[in-house]
Amino acid sequence: MRVRIIAFSTKGCRKASEIAGFFAEGEAELFAKTTADSLGLRKVDVPMREWTGKAFSECDAIVFVGAAGIAVREIAPFVRDKTVDPAVVSVDELGRFCIPLLSGHIGGANGLAVGIAGHIGAIPVVTTATDINGKIAIDAWAVGNDLSITDMGAAKEVAARILAGDPVGFVSDVPVVGAVPPELSAGEAPTGVYVGTEDRRPFGTTLRLVPRDCVLGIGCRRGTPEETIRDMVSRALAAAGLTPERVRAVGSIDLKKDEEGLLSFASRRSLPVTFYTAAELNAVPGEFSRSGFVQSVTDVDCVCERAAVRASRGGRIVLGKFAGDGVTVAVAREDFSVDFTRYV
Repeated sequence: MRVRIIAFSTKGCRKASEIAGFFAEGEAELFAKTTADSLGLRKVDVPMREWTGKAFSECDAIVFVGAAGIAVREIAPFVRDKTVDPAVVSVDELGRFCIPLLSGHIGGANGLAVGIAGHIGAIPVVTTATDINGKIAIDAWAVGNDLSITDMGAAKEVAARILAGDPVGFVSDVPVVGAVPPELSAGEAPTGVYVGTEDRRPFGTTLRLVPRDCVLGIGCRRGTPEETIRDMVSRALAAAGLTPERVRAVGSIDLKKDEEGLLSFASRRSLPVTFYTAAELNAVPGEFSRSGFVQSVTDVDCVCERAAVRASRGGRIVLGKFAGDGVTVAVAREDFSVDFTRYV
């Protein structure tokens, strides 16, 4: 997770440092619009609008420590859509209140606000309708379960019907952990949720949630452009009978950690990419393709297959090395289930 925290006063800087402790090591960067060298915050010397725009395009979450109005004014020009906007949270400089301002469900701002509040002893101020009414937030549940939302219009209709108390159905082709909540338990309904990889529409209005159960392993020649990587991935997925909605993450070797084409490919699709050392890849158990040339360059016999398995959660190769135009792609698929005991 990539997080930037910014404060606007000395007290705010102290609180920002405390908030940073909620995140894993290396996740959060600390900034200040005041002098805060002694607290380890970096001084922002560019206009705030410029800083915010950069954070909006590069981060998963932004935490403003100061008046909520400051945060609202700064993010306003950059707000686009709940499916792509980062989570934005506002915390007052004394740490009394923690307010999710943007992307409460899909971006995870609600959960982030609750987590930060628990860490610093604040009161989380969550205002989204499903949360305050104790109903399942279907979009947040989908994101928490690594499900791709294929139709935001259908998602809004499902949410509206849940809030209104209208019947909503639920069908899943993957294993379900926990009890399906009452608001999704209608035996027959004109509107419902389908979880699976098939192009099924069991309801008049069906919200299809597609499991993100696949991980890409990618190797490429130095300087390969994003477009070439994109095209090879598309061809590889088509060969495996998979859709792009099912891809959860990307893995590669650390020799490629500065490959702009690969980084742009992953960033444009909001896919986390993890780079591994040759030793880490060689330690991956299993039978893989072998290339003497790749071994001589990288010290690994097959980067893409090993990286796909290493970056997955116990996945297995469903598409071995698929090569062309200086790019190699492999796909590992994970066992998948959805869980109603969390994210509700």
